Amino acid sequence: MAPQGSAPAVTGPARLSDPKRFAEVVKQYTGRLLATARRLTDSEADAHDCVQEAFLLAYRSRSQFEGRAKISSWLHRILVNVALERVRKRSRRPEEALEDLQPTFDERGCRVESQGPAPAEAQVLLERAETRTAVRDAIAHLPEGHREIVLIRDIEGKTTADAARELSITQSAARVRLHRARAALKRLLEPAMGVAGDKEDNKR
Repeated sequence: MAPQGSAPAVTGPARLSDPKRFAEVVKQYTGRLLATARRLTDSEADAHDCVQEAFLLAYRSRSQFEGRAKISSWLHRILVNVALERVRKRSRRPEEALEDLQPTFDERGCRVESQGPAPAEAQVLLERAETRTAVRDAIAHLPEGHREIVLIRDIEGKTTADAARELSITQSAARVRLHRARAALKRLLEPAMGVAGDKEDNKR
């Protein structure tokens, strides 16, 4: 309970619903969103465009924000999706079918593809100039539900429980979805990570 005579605390949803308070939100989070946008886009102009679009989408969908996540996390996810959608459209390639990106096994139950070392977390790879383009393109082409869990767990660094709560699914379902998403992402990243070359070397 707020002390007698003091103004009630302003909650996340209230900050978004009031235009003046939303302007304060824009001022508060523009810097960190720009930092993220610069990692996901090809130019400063694209980064600024994505941030502006993200704030516009956030304001239009402000009634959907229920306060289960922090405003910063909510805005960050909108921004990342905006940027990745731009990447996907520019590549002129549709989302990948998740089943086509899962590991396959022979009649003995042995995995056909070389497992190889797992790639570093997506957030780490996005920090590296030489892998940034491949990673953002791969994430952009995951189906939306699986893209979301990668963003929450591997880019935002949240727990499986957090992801389950934000996606309104059970923790067990979140773990399965994350496993499948990571397997798909690994397949998409194999060319950039040099796994394909390793396979050829192993055949010689």
